[in-house]
Amino acid sequence: MTPAPLDPHALEELGRTRMPFGKYAGLYLLRLPEPYLVWFQRQGFPPGKLGQQLALALEIKINGLERLCAPLVPKDP
Repeated sequence: MTPAPLDPHALEELGRTRMPFGKYAGLYLLRLPEPYLVWFQRQGFPPGKLGQQLALALEIKINGLERLCAPLVPKDP
């Protein structure tokens, strides 16, 4: 999948987006386990924005950037 040009607000939005379905429904995308994201990569990311966000979340994890992005994820009560 070729990455689209990065919107300046894409990381902020990624941090606020929750997984809409499946085993991890409701979990913030940046908190999804890496093996789950790798599974999506192998199976094919969903089409559209969600697929792009999942691919970006995987790149962040693969490159060890989770700590830099952690402040973007809201704190749950």
